[in-house]
Amino acid sequence: MLSYIAKRILYMLIMVVLVSFVSFLIIELPPGDFLTQKLQELQARGDRSAALRIEEYRARYRLDEPLMDRYWNWITNFITGDFGESFEFERPVSEIIGQRALMSVILALSSLLLVWIIAIPIGVYSATHQYSIGDQIITTLSFLGLGMPGFLLALLVLFFAMMVLNVEVGGLFSREFRDAPWSLAKVWDLLKHLWIPALISSVTGTAGLVRIMRGNLLDTLGQPFVEAARARGLKNRSVTWKHAVRVAINPLVVILTTEALPGIVAGDALVGTVLNLPTIGPLFVRALQVQDMFLAGTILVFIVLMVMVGALLGDLILVALDPRIRLD
Repeated sequence: MLSYIAKRILYMLIMVVLVSFVSFLIIELPPGDFLTQKLQELQARGDRSAALRIEEYRARYRLDEPLMDRYWNWITNFITGDFGESFEFERPVSEIIGQRALMSVILALSSLLLVWIIAIPIGVYSATHQYSIGDQIITTLSFLGLGMPGFLLALLVLFFAMMVLNVEVGGLFSREFRDAPWSLAKVWDLLKHLWIPALISSVTGTAGLVRIMRGNLLDTLGQPFVEAARARGLKNRSVTWKHAVRVAINPLVVILTTEALPGIVAGDALVGTVLNLPTIGPLFVRALQVQDMFLAGTILVFIVLMVMVGALLGDLILVALDPRIRLD
């Protein structure tokens, strides 16, 4: 197992280098750069010294150097924990990401917990009551959930809240708590706002897991070991939850580990943008829009890294859950 883990870590390091270079290159593909857009903004305001200031910025961020030199400087500093400086915010990237990391983790874990609490029991019920009225209703709602984009649902919630209820649902805090220090009152205010984006973010994930759980459990319930358990006189409930579900849940473990960790870094960026959430996802979208290469590249590398770490954890968890699985 140790040799397998070491080999996977080596592959991860190679993949991170490749992804970081490709992402750096893609961000550079559009004509101009962040400072080109900044120059246009300053000139539109009538700032006559804009060109001189932009040249100072260009030298400060080494944008006058070749692409490979800039990439090498960034990736070598990245290894030591220096992710560069954001062009737009003029602050270290690590500081900007750190300010939003806590909210991203809280929202991602809340959505993940909600998805699993809802999806697993509903999927099991749907499989054990195949073709019943309840199963048909669940199937219909699942397809609707899969077809409903998260950002569209967020827009509908915003419209309903503002036009019908006349309340504000954007963000994770009320105005008086946004810049306030942490306290019990601020935590309670966070909890009052958290359930809306968590529910919206979990709709598609819940629908998908319900369908996967139902299909896997239906296949597992027809396996010989399940029939043998029933022949020994075990109750259907015990056979379902202690034997069949344990095997049918394996693909969900893979989904959990490969999607949960990247979700903690980026989450649903479009939903976060629509709801004005102080998370990393909207920050990533904004960085791509303005070609803030160090900020966008750092977030993208962390997303890829979390995908690969999640895949490795998924393999190890599957080995622990199912003795039939071996690591090669």
